[in-house]
Amino acid sequence: MRNLKEAIKGNQRIKSIVHWLIMNPVRVRPRWYIRCLAPLYQHRSKGSVIYGSVRMDTPPFHRFCLGRRSIIESYCCINNAVGDILIGDDTHLGLHNTLIGPIRIGRQVIVAQGVTISALNHCFKDVSLPICQQGYTTKEIIIEDDVWIGANSVILQGVHIGTHSVVAAGAVVTKDVPPYTVVAGNPAKVIKVIEKQV
Repeated sequence: MRNLKEAIKGNQRIKSIVHWLIMNPVRVRPRWYIRCLAPLYQHRSKGSVIYGSVRMDTPPFHRFCLGRRSIIESYCCINNAVGDILIGDDTHLGLHNTLIGPIRIGRQVIVAQGVTISALNHCFKDVSLPICQQGYTTKEIIIEDDVWIGANSVILQGVHIGTHSVVAAGAVVTKDVPPYTVVAGNPAKVIKVIEKQV
C-alpha cells in the first residue's frame, strides 16, 4: 500500500487522475461513492458519535480520527481534504462548526456552536490573477487538552492553543494562546490568566 501511495505521489498525471476520481472538482467534496466508503477508512473510536447531518468531506488521502466518547454535533462540516483532522478523547464539537485541516485537537476540549477552525488560507498577492487561481497554504492548528472555545469564534491557520485555555465567544484567534489564559476580541488578546488552585 505504501509503495502504491509513493507511486501516485511521484507521478503528477496519475495523481491528477486519482484526485479527480476521489474529489468532485465542481462541488469540491468527495464523490458520493467515496463518501459511502468513508466508514471503512475513517477512524472512529469506541463510544464516539457523529450526527447524521454532519457533512463529512473526508477523502482517504488524509487521516480523520475521532477519539473515544467524542461527539460531533449536527450541521458541522469536517474537511480533511488538505490535511489530517485528529480529535482526542472526550471532546465535544457543538452545532454548526466548520473544521478544515490540518488540525490536532486534544482531549476534553469543548467547542461551542458556530465555531470555524481553518488551517487553510488562500493566496492573493498576485493582482493579475483572480484569488481563486492563486492556490492556498496550510499550517496546522493545534488545540491542546482541556480547552474551551466559545461560540462563533474563529481560529486561523498555524495557531497553537495551550492547555486549560478559554477562547471567548466571537474571538478571532490569529496568534498562539498561552496555557491557562483567557483570550477575547478581534484580534484575540489575553485578558486574564487562570490561576492554578493549590
